Amino acid sequence: MRGDVILHGDNLPLMEAFPAGAFRMVYADPPFNTGRAQTRSTMRVTPDADGDRTGFGGRRYRTELLERSSYRDSFDDYLGFLEPRLRQIHRLLDAEGTLYLHLDQHEAHYAKLLLDEVFGRDAFLNELIWAYDYGAKPKRRWPRKHDTILVYVRDPARYHFDSAAVEREPYMAPGLVTAEKAARGKLPTDVWWHTIVSPTGREKTGYPTQKPVGIVRRMLQASTRPGDLVLDPFAGSGTLGAAAAELGRRYVLVDESAEAVAVMERRLGVRASARLPA
Repeated sequence: MRGDVILHGDNLPLMEAFPAGAFRMVYADPPFNTGRAQTRSTMRVTPDADGDRTGFGGRRYRTELLERSSYRDSFDDYLGFLEPRLRQIHRLLDAEGTLYLHLDQHEAHYAKLLLDEVFGRDAFLNELIWAYDYGAKPKRRWPRKHDTILVYVRDPARYHFDSAAVEREPYMAPGLVTAEKAARGKLPTDVWWHTIVSPTGREKTGYPTQKPVGIVRRMLQASTRPGDLVLDPFAGSGTLGAAAAELGRRYVLVDESAEAVAVMERRLGVRASARLPA
């Protein structure tokens, strides 16, 4: 099965057409079922004495909307939506394969029970916490600044995991370890401190809920080898494809949103199709 493919369409019938055991890793970042529309706007700000915004020192600026993208994030039966897709993912993983399911607090605990049923409780590998610190800070509760990534393997006796291939990170208290260890850094734990995609950074695509390449790269380093085929059935901005191309993995990206597909085509330089090329 060939890789470096973008598919435009509903991921369920597309996955049903894929051969069993085709993928070494699946990264799935489905809508979080927040009950609201997710939107992101890309703006340009330029100096203009008659502009609509006042900046530092009283300087005036004009703002211009370049792009707005959105999608609906509300389901009456979220687990009913996820279950057939998770069963397909289970079928599509090879014996050494791994699923990374990226969720937030709304559905993670329910999805964990569903994954135990689909994959088996012994296939549960990790609950990863991606922690960040950006955005609104409510005053009436603890600010929610993390996502949950549930990690399940196809075969608990055979799954691939290479900790030596993962980029190491600095010790939080380097003075408590030897200079040699501090210079080498430490293996990441199941709590990943990593910033979100910078609103002004080069990585930004303008797509709502875009995830940073850094966290997906870590998954690929641990759970795949060069040349392996990986799948993202809710591909969005195509972060899995960007990370896979960087590391020499092959990818298949699926999304039913025309906006998402356009973003991925621009980002990856790959033309989308409605079905897997022969």
